[in-house]
Amino acid sequence: MEKIIKNGMVYDPLNKIDGEKMDICIKDGKIVDSVSDSAEVIDASGKIVMAGGVDSHTHIAGAKVNVGRMYRPEDSKRDVESKGAGKRGGSGFSVPSTFMTGYRYAKMGYTTAMEAAMPPLLARHTHEEFHDMPILDHAAYPLFGNNWFVMKYLKEGDLEKCAAYAAWLLRATKGYALKIVNPAGTEAWAWGGNVHGIDDPVSYFDVTGAEIIKGLAEVNEMLGLPHSIHLHCNDLGHPGNVDTTLASFDIPKNIIPKPRVGSRDTVLYATHVQFHSYGGTNWRDFTSAAPKVADYLNKNDHVVIDVGQVTLDETTTMTADGPFEYDLHSLNGLKWANCDVEMETGSGVVPCIYAARAPVSAAQWGVGMELFLLTKDAGKICLTTDSPNAGPFTRYPRVISWLVSNKARTDLIENELHKWAQKKTSIATIDREYSLYEIAQVTRSTPAKVLGLSDTKGHLGVGADADIAIYAFNPETQDQSVDYLEVESAFGNAAYMLKDGEIITRDGEIVNPNIHGRTYWINTSVKPEVEKDVLGDVEKWFRQYYSVNFANYPVQENYLSRSVPLIDSPVPEDYLKAVPVTEEASK
Repeated sequence: MEKIIKNGMVYDPLNKIDGEKMDICIKDGKIVDSVSDSAEVIDASGKIVMAGGVDSHTHIAGAKVNVGRMYRPEDSKRDVESKGAGKRGGSGFSVPSTFMTGYRYAKMGYTTAMEAAMPPLLARHTHEEFHDMPILDHAAYPLFGNNWFVMKYLKEGDLEKCAAYAAWLLRATKGYALKIVNPAGTEAWAWGGNVHGIDDPVSYFDVTGAEIIKGLAEVNEMLGLPHSIHLHCNDLGHPGNVDTTLASFDIPKNIIPKPRVGSRDTVLYATHVQFHSYGGTNWRDFTSAAPKVADYLNKNDHVVIDVGQVTLDETTTMTADGPFEYDLHSLNGLKWANCDVEMETGSGVVPCIYAARAPVSAAQWGVGMELFLLTKDAGKICLTTDSPNAGPFTRYPRVISWLVSNKARTDLIENELHKWAQKKTSIATIDREYSLYEIAQVTRSTPAKVLGLSDTKGHLGVGADADIAIYAFNPETQDQSVDYLEVESAFGNAAYMLKDGEIITRDGEIVNPNIHGRTYWINTSVKPEVEKDVLGDVEKWFRQYYSVNFANYPVQENYLSRSVPLIDSPVPEDYLKAVPVTEEASK
């Protein structure tokens, strides 16, 4: 059915549209130039119109997410949603159940969300949860940074075999990107240790975090993947980790991006950088290093980050960085779940209370805000809370209110936050306020571009998917700086959200809950003879070490309700040659 959204104030950074009053035409699930006079009219007068939101880093499906649900009944009881009007019931504040996750994102005007850490062995579980998660388009990032096969081939200096293995694993798991978590550190944790910085070698394989980052960055471009490597740096959450963070950013600096799909022009996506922007040597002399990180971002174009903004809530932390979770458990004394995933990765789950009156939590809030506000170009930053680690994704509207209103931040700092927010960070001295155009960047256009999805996502141009959010906030009659509570309410309860041209929410209520989103994945391969050698290695280690049979490992495509292989062809021969570097590096 045809539709036309009339008279809305459109914010569409990929098409350089900044608040222009215009109409958006929809036909067959796509945005088009024009529609017939019989098209259904949606009146968006006095309202904001943006593309559907895109979350480039969240934890919403899979084994560790399910552990977070199961062992925190107190979190489930805190937030319960009853069934009705075709909707399933659900529960969970920081870790909502699958159906509730889809509904909650939709209410905020989000249409795409990416599961940021999928253990390959448990990929089937992840896709089963995607199957039960309505509305959202999605993908999952398999974990590569502590994988035995990756470390074996990097130790041997065989990038071609490493690329062949990566291509096979993406196919086998129906995965989307190369995720790296605490490279070498999670493998060390399997033996009761960790690494510190990027130059400590892991036992047996004798490769360092730096070598893993560099090798997988090269493999990523050899395969021409739509997304860059997705890096969780070493030393997360530790005072003084900024040196590790910036050294990690430098590693792939001179590699040239070569995506086969999309318009990505970066080679590194660094995630939840708030947790990696700490100065000092301990919590007594801790200070924010966000200005130093922002300065790096302002001077370099090869990296995009997401923030991982602390939302000042009780939440559930979960990460493949097993040693960090043990450290957190040792600090806060709360319950701890830990798991080693055979030859691939590990994970931990620990509750966490970010109290506004607690010194560290207040400072962490300030560090995240500094990253947002001191990074000059919103095209280099994505809005996330590393949900649920720094807070649940349902707090995005509140984060938006903090970004658009200095008054909102000042009221919080002066009335609620511990003095460390002012003492340990510079946030109280920053009066910058994001424009609605910049909000559209950090929630739509920037994540869509860095994910390689900007042909169809993150914008409202002709040919894009008709994923559209309409918000009942009028920037002509309302002041975003003063009316920040109204901003939060509007972005938390979309007046309309359309998915593929169908109305999903109206006035913050789900009216069409029973549609399946797409699963994006990568279907590619390298030279058959190289892959044959690699699979020989894989099958041998499966027989020796794995608890499942090799034939039972891959996820069949029929597990995907709407399968969309974004790349569906072998790697061209010229991509597998030496990875190109910048002219400066070649000198």
